[in-house]
Amino acid sequence: MTPTPTGRLLATATGSDLRMTRRFKAAIEDVWAGITEPERTARWFAHWSGEGGAGTTAKLTLTHEEGQPQSDLTIIACEPPRRLEVEAVDEYGRWHLEAHLAEADGETTLTFVHHLDPDTDASTTGPGWEYYLDRLTAVISGGPEPSFDDYYPGQAAYYKGLTAEEP
Repeated sequence: MTPTPTGRLLATATGSDLRMTRRFKAAIEDVWAGITEPERTARWFAHWSGEGGAGTTAKLTLTHEEGQPQSDLTIIACEPPRRLEVEAVDEYGRWHLEAHLAEADGETTLTFVHHLDPDTDASTTGPGWEYYLDRLTAVISGGPEPSFDDYYPGQAAYYKGLTAEEP
């Protein structure tokens, strides 16, 4: 399988955002559960523990990374079932992330945004998010799980060549 990279780099007042979109033939509540319920997030990305809700901090365990690294995850905004904004800091940097959900005609659209720090390398970050979002798609649809080797380093050149578009 050779997945096609989908990310776009958008200029912002403070730098740039990496944006990706996925569409699901599922109700918005199902996709929301897939990105917020610990048992479900563990199937595609990470398990979290603690109290959920805006202004709280949870413990995040990356279930699909070697050594299952942990970090604190601050929940900035939680507006079920439409918007989630979180931030984590680990040895690789700051991860300021948002998920926006919209439902129309039996389909839910997830717009994922990584607010990039100036020193964040999109050529490694982009393929990683493509992989994780495709894992989420597989979990929700019941399809085959992707292999990280299909994303990195194969998509690195695409992300290295992106330039920020004006909004």
